[in-house]
Amino acid sequence: MTLSTQKKQQWAAEIQKELDENILSFWLKHTRDEQFGGFVGEIMQDMTFTAEADKSLVLNTRILWTFSSAYRLFGKKEYLAAANRAYQYIKEHFIDRSHGGLYWMLDREGNPVSSKKQIYGQAFAIYAWSEYNRATGNTEALEEAVSLYQLIEKYGRDSVHLGYIEALAEDWSETSELSLSNKDLNEKKSMNTHLHVLEGYTNLYRVWPDEALRHSLSELIVVTMDHIVDQSTGHFKLFFNEKWDSKSGHISYGHDIEGSWLLHEAAEVLGDEALLEKVKAVAVQMAEATLREGIDEDGGVPNEADSSGLIDSNRDWWPQAEAVVGFYNAYQLTGDERYAEAAKASWTFIQNFLIDRVNGEWYWSVTKDGTPTDGHQKVGAWKCPYHNGRACFEMIERLAH
Repeated sequence: MTLSTQKKQQWAAEIQKELDENILSFWLKHTRDEQFGGFVGEIMQDMTFTAEADKSLVLNTRILWTFSSAYRLFGKKEYLAAANRAYQYIKEHFIDRSHGGLYWMLDREGNPVSSKKQIYGQAFAIYAWSEYNRATGNTEALEEAVSLYQLIEKYGRDSVHLGYIEALAEDWSETSELSLSNKDLNEKKSMNTHLHVLEGYTNLYRVWPDEALRHSLSELIVVTMDHIVDQSTGHFKLFFNEKWDSKSGHISYGHDIEGSWLLHEAAEVLGDEALLEKVKAVAVQMAEATLREGIDEDGGVPNEADSSGLIDSNRDWWPQAEAVVGFYNAYQLTGDERYAEAAKASWTFIQNFLIDRVNGEWYWSVTKDGTPTDGHQKVGAWKCPYHNGRACFEMIERLAH
C-alpha cells in the first residue's frame, strides 16, 4: 500500500470528521456536570446517566489533556472552554493543598473519597497541565506540573533500583494499597505506570527543558528498555517487585503497540541521537511483535494473551486507537508498507465495528465477531476521549507530511 499525497489527504479528512463530529462533539454535548461542576463521572453504553458516580483523576486529567490539545491544534473556542472547565475543576477539587499532589477519586460533589497518591494519576496531571500550558501559555499550569514532577521524584522514585513505585499514601508515605485497579496486581512497580510517567515527562520537557527533567526522562527511557521491554519477544512485561523481578506472564497487545510509539516520541523529544537510535530499534521490534501475533484477520487487536495463547479475545476501544498510531509510526521509521497497511486495517476495523453510530463516541469493546459487549461505560473512570482523540490528533499531523 503506497500512501500517495491524495490518499493521505483523504484518510486525514476521514479522521478529522470522526474527531470533530463523533468524538469531541460527544464529550462537549453529554458530559458537563451542570449541578456540581466539572464533568459527570459515568454514563453507561445505553446513555443512562449514573447520578452518584465518583469522579476520577484519570478521567478529568484526560479530558483536560484532550481539549487542550484540540484547542492547540484547531483553535476552536468550544475546545478552549472545555479545557478551561477541566482545568478549573481539577484546581479547585483534586489538588491536595495540605500534602501536594492530587487525590485519586472524588465523590460527585467534589469531596475526596480516595486520597492516595497513585503515581499513574499524578503523571496524567503532568501530561494534562503541560498540554494546557502548550495550548494557552498558562504559567500557573506549568508551575503545578513542575511542582508535581518534583514531588514524584522526591517520593515516588526508587533511588536504589530505579523506576517508580506504584502508589503512596495521602501524605506520600509508604502504602500497601498499590494497585491501579481491581484488574491489576498489587505489586510495587508496573509497566503501565512507567509508560504514563514517560508520557507526562515527555510532554513537560517540551515546555520546560530543564536539566534535571532531562536526566529523569533519559533514565526512564533506559529503564523501560532494560527492565520493562522483554527484548527476546518484543513485548512489555507488566508487573514487577521493586527489584524488577517479573510477576506476570501476560501480554497486553494494546500496551505493546502504544508503548512502541510513546517510547520513540520520548527519545525524539529528548534529542539524544545515540539513545534515539537504540529506541527506534526497540519500537520497531515491538510493532513487529504486535503485527505478527496480535492482529486478527479483520484488523482488530485482541486484548491479552499469555504463553498458552489468547486469554481475552475481546477488542477494547483503546488498543485499536493505539494500533493506528503505533503501526503508522513504525511505517514512518522503516518505510515498510506492511505497517501502513496494518494502520489502515486498524482504522477500518474501528469504522466497521467500534464507532457507535446511534449514540456517538465508541463502544468500550466488541467480541471477536464484532458484537458490542454489554454492561460497559461510555464515560467513566477509564473511558475517556484521550486514546481515540489522541489517535486522531496524531494521525492528522502525521498524514500532513
